[in-house]
Amino acid sequence: MSGRRAEAERQGRRGETLACWYLWLTGWRILARRQRVGAGEVDVVARKGRTVAFVEVKWRRTAQALDLAIDAHRLRRVARAAEVLAARYAKVGDDIRIDVILIAPGTWPRRIANAWQPGA
Repeated sequence: MSGRRAEAERQGRRGETLACWYLWLTGWRILARRQRVGAGEVDVVARKGRTVAFVEVKWRRTAQALDLAIDAHRLRRVARAAEVLAARYAKVGDDIRIDVILIAPGTWPRRIANAWQPGA
């Protein structure tokens, strides 16, 4: 892994840790991190009451860069992975959703709840 790629990986993991802290402080329980399946990867799986969120975390160097950090292609991959993982983490009657948390230095995390709708 190149030095640049390794640094991006470290920053990504740091962003995921910050996202977990943010979720925990706002009442979510972290169920899992970095869940990989053939269909893709989910950065964080969290629960709050009867809602299970499959969370994509994006870290960028600037807040402006966050505006381009997530797109439909990435969300589709998370949604496919969430479909596979839902049986492991959700119970009958739970609401399941895809959330995004955007993080940049010097800013509060920006959370997009229910960022992906089936069929979108």
